[in-house]
Amino acid sequence: MNQLTKYLSLYFEGFKTTLFRKKLLFTIGILVAFRFIAHIPVPGVNLTLLRQFFAQNQLLSLIDMFSGGTLANFSICALGLSPYISASVMMQLLALVVPQLEALQKEGEYGRSKINQYVRIATIPFAIINGLGMFAILRSQNIITQYNLLTIIALVSSMLAGTMIMIFFGELINIYGVGNGISMLIFAGIISRLPISMVQTLTVTDFSNPQNSLNIIILIAMALLLIGAIVFVEEAVLRIPINYAKRGQTTYLPIKVNTAGVMPIIFAVSLATVPSLMGQFLGKVPNQTIANIANNIAHIFRTDGYFYMFFYFLLVIGFTFFYTSVVFKPKDIAEELRKSGGFIPGIRPGQSTEKRLQYLINRVLLIGAVFLGTIAVTPSIVQKITNITTLTIGGTSVLIAVSVILELTRKMENVVQTYNYDKLSY
Repeated sequence: MNQLTKYLSLYFEGFKTTLFRKKLLFTIGILVAFRFIAHIPVPGVNLTLLRQFFAQNQLLSLIDMFSGGTLANFSICALGLSPYISASVMMQLLALVVPQLEALQKEGEYGRSKINQYVRIATIPFAIINGLGMFAILRSQNIITQYNLLTIIALVSSMLAGTMIMIFFGELINIYGVGNGISMLIFAGIISRLPISMVQTLTVTDFSNPQNSLNIIILIAMALLLIGAIVFVEEAVLRIPINYAKRGQTTYLPIKVNTAGVMPIIFAVSLATVPSLMGQFLGKVPNQTIANIANNIAHIFRTDGYFYMFFYFLLVIGFTFFYTSVVFKPKDIAEELRKSGGFIPGIRPGQSTEKRLQYLINRVLLIGAVFLGTIAVTPSIVQKITNITTLTIGGTSVLIAVSVILELTRKMENVVQTYNYDKLSY
């Protein structure tokens, strides 16, 4: 109890440190500004019809969460960070086949800044295409009734500007704030929509029916179980012992079970929704053959279907391995260990160390990938069990929210340890 009180007091002192307080207040200020901008509407859209359309379309509700809760209002930030995420995925794929981009990745801060610049440039065409696609979907549903070339240009330009503003906000958080900018913006959208989702659930639920009350209890129990599982996996680390013969010391190389964080889910949902969106768009074309094929595709990839769940699950696993291969490179780590005189006990330096690290990361990564895939499809399973559809993508939302909170906690702990080193040393 005394130890708990001691650390709670240190956390409180961490908030009082100037550096962390400035970073935290700056992040909060950016998130508040983002929520204000999220309510600036795009001209020419009937918001009443739009909200009715969203209430009947789980797919767009899914995309709305990754836009930070701005798509349902159809604000200038309606596209959210999806174009930026798509551009990032494309750039990482190109880095595997383009030697110049691969070389840039190894040039430290300069290389990262250049690649980020290329990603921002590539975001522009992705945003324009997404904006035109969104316009076509809304036009097909008669949500946009009056339009001309100038209206289309204004609508797409507004959404492009909103996406670039969100990217700018995210980068400001990365540089001057706390946490990952993309995750923080999505986190802000989740938190802002949570009270609305809870009120909707309580409003539409008929508690006179005992089954509905039981479904709510099941939902709450699964949510608590989900939070516990996420915290457990997020904190799980495989520690690989590293010996330094010349220094006569042993350290550990930590490998997190969930090395990739929430990024694989963000990447996967960007691609998993493409077939259904394209199917809904092409389903309105005059050619009956193309329309029938498109409608079949949209039906197969509907968000409450088992095929979509399986497809989404596989995408998350695939992106987990892909993203980890980008950020965690056993060859580079083995080379650094060799240069510094470190080695894994019983393993020769160099290629043998690289193979051992690859073996270990693959085993640990499989657990993390299956966990992320399960988190991704859990909401759909819960909806089928409880018939509660107002709390869409709860699992992904909880994962992002818990991950962001844990990241903030770790950063606060680092600040506490830095400014209170003397108190922690005894």
